Amino acid sequence: MTVFVLHRCATPQHGEKRRRFMFRYFWFATLVLLMFSAGSVMADESGWRTSWDGTLYGYANSMSVREDSVLNPGNRMAKLSQRGDYLEARFNIKAEDETWRFTERPIMRVQQQSNAFGSENKSEAYLSQWQVRWKADETLALSGGRELLNWGPAQFRSPSNPFYFNNGRSNPVGELSGMDALRLSWSPEVSTSVYVARIVGSGHGHADPDPWANGWLVKADWRGEESAVGMALAQRERQALFVGAHGQRTLGEAWLLYGELGSSTRMGALSSPADANLPFAIEAESARRTDVLLGTAYTFESGHSLSAEYLRYGHGYDAAENRAYFARAAAAASIFPTGAAIPTLASALTSAPALLGRDYLHLLWQSSPMESAGYARLMLTHNLTDRSSELSGYGEYMVDTHLSTFAYISLASGGAQREFARLFEQMFTLGVKVALP
Repeated sequence: MTVFVLHRCATPQHGEKRRRFMFRYFWFATLVLLMFSAGSVMADESGWRTSWDGTLYGYANSMSVREDSVLNPGNRMAKLSQRGDYLEARFNIKAEDETWRFTERPIMRVQQQSNAFGSENKSEAYLSQWQVRWKADETLALSGGRELLNWGPAQFRSPSNPFYFNNGRSNPVGELSGMDALRLSWSPEVSTSVYVARIVGSGHGHADPDPWANGWLVKADWRGEESAVGMALAQRERQALFVGAHGQRTLGEAWLLYGELGSSTRMGALSSPADANLPFAIEAESARRTDVLLGTAYTFESGHSLSAEYLRYGHGYDAAENRAYFARAAAAASIFPTGAAIPTLASALTSAPALLGRDYLHLLWQSSPMESAGYARLMLTHNLTDRSSELSGYGEYMVDTHLSTFAYISLASGGAQREFARLFEQMFTLGVKVALP
């Protein structure tokens, strides 16, 4: 589920400053792209190989916010955006020779979001990913930058990843930012790789203070002809060790079996006692919990595929804790904005676990990514703890080799005191994108 939040209204002066900064960044990026295009002509002589591509996006988003939400009564607590218009440019730039590789992914965005309380204009330009990599030999490499540390086969959530539990695969329009890290990689064989990374930040848009400003990661992977396994150990300051693992195995040409697990604690975790008469409590560090995902996928001869995943989320609430969570929120909403309503709802919105329930079923159908006419996917997620559901779909139609249109829709069901329908009932995004060059 993607939620668009409107924090405040910008003044015209701020909006104008952002637009001027955006245009300066745009012309700078254009100059860089022209230099890379010209440099590619000299690649054969210098030994350097350069390339670039990009995508321009224009899209609008509309969300039907629940007026009867107990967590966000009348949208006066979270002030979610109900309408948004966006222009984006996403580029990929690369230069490399036999020893060095430089990559970057600049993102430029202009947006306007609005709700019943006002509107906000915003523009930003940042590097979603970038990396400088030095290859010592065929087995050893050193790299630094902002890297997307994403792994594992799961579609719904990724328990084996300490950085991207929500791996972004359920939202084809979204953009994940990389982690700021310095890493040493060793690959003694084609099938085996190990790396150690010093994590220095959470990348663009991180929280303050940054939870990963001082962390470590050790990652090991092995891949065979029919199987693949991986393990991750991550440590961040003043928190217990994260342990993750993932694996997959193909059966014939059509079936894939896979799984992921993670064992971790949560910092600043919201405890919801089963007795609704007791208040919420914030734990400095929660007890260790284990999250497990099991999945299977079948690929048809046409290239279309069906996937089914079951997630056991140890950090979520059981049925009694879940009912108590919404009962406290309903009591706070009934007296909003007086008394303890605001701090109670703020805790419920910001400190709750990433998913409220314990057990989830996720079903996915998608067309072949190789089809020239376009791409489509349909997703159904069901919370087995509170019986709420989210049905979402994405479709993309290729007008020609450069121009395509796309649409994304999400429908939530279950009522105001159920997870998936607690904030909105439906959301719709419609847009176009242009591939460059």
